Amino acid sequence: MKKSWMLGGVLLTSAVLGTAVEVQFYDEALPITLNPLFATTMVDNRAHELYFDRLYYNNPTDNSLTSRLIDESQTKIEDAGKSLRLTIKDGINWHNGKKFTANDICFTIDAMLNVRTPSPIAHYYREHLASCTVEKSNVAKVTFKRVYHNPRERLKFFVLPKSEFSSTAVQPDTEFANQPVGTGPMKGRMGTLAARFEAHTKTSHHSPKIGAMKMSQAQDPAVQISTLRNGAMHGIVSVPPIYRPELQTESEVQLRSYDLRSWWFIALNTKSGPLATKEVRQALNYSLDRSELREKSIGFDKNDKESPCEFISGPFVQSSAYYNHEVPPVEFADRRKAEALLNAAGLEKNGLWFHEGKPVALRIGMDAKLGKEATDLLTQIANQLQEAGFQAKISKISSDDWNRKAITGQLTKEYDMLIGKWSFGINEDVNDLFQTRSDTKFQGRHNIFNYSNPEVDATLVEYEKARTTDSAKNAYHKLHSQLADDLPYLFLWKLDTKSAWRGEVKDITISPYYYFTDINRWYVSK
Repeated sequence: MKKSWMLGGVLLTSAVLGTAVEVQFYDEALPITLNPLFATTMVDNRAHELYFDRLYYNNPTDNSLTSRLIDESQTKIEDAGKSLRLTIKDGINWHNGKKFTANDICFTIDAMLNVRTPSPIAHYYREHLASCTVEKSNVAKVTFKRVYHNPRERLKFFVLPKSEFSSTAVQPDTEFANQPVGTGPMKGRMGTLAARFEAHTKTSHHSPKIGAMKMSQAQDPAVQISTLRNGAMHGIVSVPPIYRPELQTESEVQLRSYDLRSWWFIALNTKSGPLATKEVRQALNYSLDRSELREKSIGFDKNDKESPCEFISGPFVQSSAYYNHEVPPVEFADRRKAEALLNAAGLEKNGLWFHEGKPVALRIGMDAKLGKEATDLLTQIANQLQEAGFQAKISKISSDDWNRKAITGQLTKEYDMLIGKWSFGINEDVNDLFQTRSDTKFQGRHNIFNYSNPEVDATLVEYEKARTTDSAKNAYHKLHSQLADDLPYLFLWKLDTKSAWRGEVKDITISPYYYFTDINRWYVSK
């Protein structure tokens, strides 16, 4: 049974909720690929969590590291801590019916280690993994390049089926990227308008209660809200803060927190004119009134007991063990401090701030999709900097250019400041953001303005060499202090992400970052 109605001139049709229906939801875009080696967006990761299993993952309830694929009681540390001997659980099958074996684990690792696999994710693992050996059909020995205090944390990759590839030189443009074979709770394919999923039940380690799902690309936020309220969709992955009050009054819809473990920033081009001077970067930090930005761009209510936005002073969220709480965030503007720092840096003010006889003109860009979460943020930042005496030229950067150019350090000639958001994935590892870029060692691969500081590099090496949790914390606490002083970034905030799901979808547990880790528990009431 279906019902239909008109909305904005569009005919909307949905199976009546409460019957055996396909669970439909909006995400911010469609996946770029269904091959997890080539994931570049959060949408990719959310889709991959439905199709595949990661070797290890964090339990979304208690954050404990666990595995659906590996028998932890049989796991052994060998070679003085440089190797892990992994034993596979019984009864795990691929979507094509073939048995999951140690060959699949080692194939995935070999594919990532193969330099002919053009995968940005593989580059991460090349820094840490040395080899993988099949000892038995159900036993794989993984060897690392060095001893880690948290070796299993380095094995959170999605496993690929060896049977579906002819070579370890895995390429992105294959049929597998559209119709993958995994061991995850769902199987299916990606179309031009939606990604579809069907429950995969021929295995012992997944038992999804939802028979089918459909991921559609987000429309205008107002249309998303209307279709959700009217029952044409079951969920919205990310609801902009400005629309949340409207849904909070809707009895048939529930808002749920989605912890992206992400934080917002303004990267500064430390090689561009006056921004090369630390005091100028510090002055910009005091020129911004984050409290006002939060109120005008996010719709922050000072009386709201649960703020959707918390300020930060470094490259971690405040709930992280790596966050240094001794470094206070700058919440309000302090123009006196800013002017003193600019004068100390040799700038002169005559209505505007001048550097070497020319007014300081800041070219500011922002990842365009952030405007959906923080309305008018780019304009508000420019307004505050203009009030502080700087010229500002603003522009939005497409998501494609942001992923291909901004985070790879290819916009250093075009911009002085770039506004973006960073989300933690595999680990809370920020080395790639602040380490001096190296083409040969693939360091600093997300270093937006090719920032380089020998003291920061030394601290990042301390973190890499850490053999205990405490030594890793100490290194990153030190890094937090260094970055808060040198300011290659102006750190803004962590913005709470809210999803909305209709009440008919029950037992929803949303995993940080990956989202659908616990999809087996979800069900639709009848």
